[in-house]
Amino acid sequence: MPLSPPAPRALHHLRDIALRGFLREDGLVDIEAHLVDTKTYGFPSDWRGQVQPGEPLHGMWVRLTVNQELVITACEAVTDFSPFETCAGATPNFARLAGLSIGPGFNRAVNEVVGGTRGCTHLREVLAQMATVAFQTLWPIRFRRQQEQRGAEAAGAPRQRPALLGTCHAYDPAGPVVARKWPEWAEKPDAAS
Repeated sequence: MPLSPPAPRALHHLRDIALRGFLREDGLVDIEAHLVDTKTYGFPSDWRGQVQPGEPLHGMWVRLTVNQELVITACEAVTDFSPFETCAGATPNFARLAGLSIGPGFNRAVNEVVGGTRGCTHLREVLAQMATVAFQTLWPIRFRRQQEQRGAEAAGAPRQRPALLGTCHAYDPAGPVVARKWPEWAEKPDAAS
């Protein structure tokens, strides 16, 4: 279902973000993001001269390499286009993200490592989206582990609570999805809701 018809308007800014998840032959996962900002009008730039309509104002790449436990093993960032010459100086700092875990507190941890003047707002913002792509890319592997865990549970091993519970509306422990997929972790709906 599309959005409702908009009021009369004119496009001024376009941000395209492409996100890709790759399973590597060595068992690691690469998540790549490419962010491009363009304007529909030209404007002067102190560093670049005149930026033409459709010419990238920002053009940036990030690659996160993560293991199957969602721990970052490497991060590489590149700035092809930026409004200031100095912007690319922040990209080497993103390598410092190696060792962080993607999960609760990830955005806060990213800000501690590459926040403020140590990083780039645009690259930092895209990392949160890359984290969700990492989860999606690893879903088949994590699902297979979950099935193996259920087999181990049948053999007497304790079962772990699925990490997805409580992360969004669909995975509300009191909702129908959890009741169907993980009845042992389902909660009764709150009558006040």
